[in-house]
Amino acid sequence: MHNLSDIKEIKYILEKFGFSFSKSLGQNFIVNPGICPKIAESAEIGERDGVLEIGPGIGVLTSELAKKAAKVVAIELDKRLPEILKYTLEDFNNVKIIGADALKIDLRAVIDENFSDCEDVHICANIPYYITSPLIMKLLEDKLPVKDITVMVQKEAADRLCAEVGTRASGAITVAVNYFAVAQKLFTVSRGSFMPSPKVDSAVIKLTVRDNPDIAVDEEFFFKMVKAAFSKRRKTAVNAISTGMNIPKEQVASALEESGLECNVRAETMNMNELAALCGNLQRLL
Repeated sequence: MHNLSDIKEIKYILEKFGFSFSKSLGQNFIVNPGICPKIAESAEIGERDGVLEIGPGIGVLTSELAKKAAKVVAIELDKRLPEILKYTLEDFNNVKIIGADALKIDLRAVIDENFSDCEDVHICANIPYYITSPLIMKLLEDKLPVKDITVMVQKEAADRLCAEVGTRASGAITVAVNYFAVAQKLFTVSRGSFMPSPKVDSAVIKLTVRDNPDIAVDEEFFFKMVKAAFSKRRKTAVNAISTGMNIPKEQVASALEESGLECNVRAETMNMNELAALCGNLQRLL
């Protein structure tokens, strides 16, 4: 079995296959031997569970997931990597590699096809920084039949994704994540844990998918309003929503008042219940 926690082994494998890192794909492989076992442990995978991994790299995390799960399906965009993964994961008979773009592939179909006999399905990923927000939103908005999503992201992104709604650190994506899941920041990972080393530190977060949202809203209208409200962080909510949704200020102000909110309130100070109330009152006044 290949020792993928040994940096010498990793360097040997990369040299053997003539692999060079792609900046455009945001490739940073984990080489700290303690990180991947910790991620796999944090995912709380049962022996009858399935795991969908996105961006397996050369299989360092994949091998740890495969030791715990009944089946691992890994989606890899880089066409050079399946050959390497076939070599590094040759001792595992419960791993399947799919060459595809995770942002474009039908993930529900992948899950239905591969995990029908599994108890729970988890998603694990070391996400390239440049696709963090779109990928996490796709995973949540697609309402996939998964229990949770455990991912490594840039530390700054982790802080925003896991912030409390209604605090300065929150943003539109914080609201969206909170709507679909319960977010938890698990641990930080130093930049020296990767090859090549990125310029910033990372963090592992876990999003436990809600069975149902805590608030009752018209989803499409709610997210349009939230996006508009947070689009101009220096502006008040009344101005940002009015501009972003092309709604007269008077109507937005009336909706705020009916929601028990001050007219000069900013989006970042509103909690989920206040945003839900504003959404309902605003929609009713239109």
